[in-house]
Amino acid sequence: MDSSGRGTADPISLQPGSLEDLYVRHLPDMTRLAYLLTRDMASAEDLAQEAFIKATGRYRNLRSRDAFDAYLRRTVVNHCMSHHRREKVARTYAERERVRLTGRAPASEMPDVETKDEIRTALADLPARQRAAIVLRFYADLTEAQIGDSLGCSEGAARALVFRAMETLRSRIGDES
Repeated sequence: MDSSGRGTADPISLQPGSLEDLYVRHLPDMTRLAYLLTRDMASAEDLAQEAFIKATGRYRNLRSRDAFDAYLRRTVVNHCMSHHRREKVARTYAERERVRLTGRAPASEMPDVETKDEIRTALADLPARQRAAIVLRFYADLTEAQIGDSLGCSEGAARALVFRAMETLRSRIGDES
């Protein structure tokens, strides 16, 4: 009770079944699950939160409220699998471009840290819109129309941004080899 004799609301207490309650109860375990699947804490936190948002949007449609935990876990796993697929596409493309630019096949299965640093540096040097177009195209795997929507430009302009960025990256990475 406060000095007026009235009870005060405890900001920590949550109504069972409320959105906040679900978040507090489930998110730490889902983040841990995502971390075990991705081995990257930042990605795990993002993926778990995205999955939570998606799952809570469908909370009312569940046949049983007790099934939320299983549904959320499945959603986290699906998000992590999609994340892995996007990462694999990006790695495959980067390797294919490296082989094309250097004319050499990979010497071993060990990651080429020097090439990764070159790519990272070359990406950082791109103008912001070109860098965004490259990330949206090859990391987020968006179509040119979706890139245009995201960047507020036409599909043709998005295509041109990706093209110019790729030409710049090829010339910079190719010149440094």
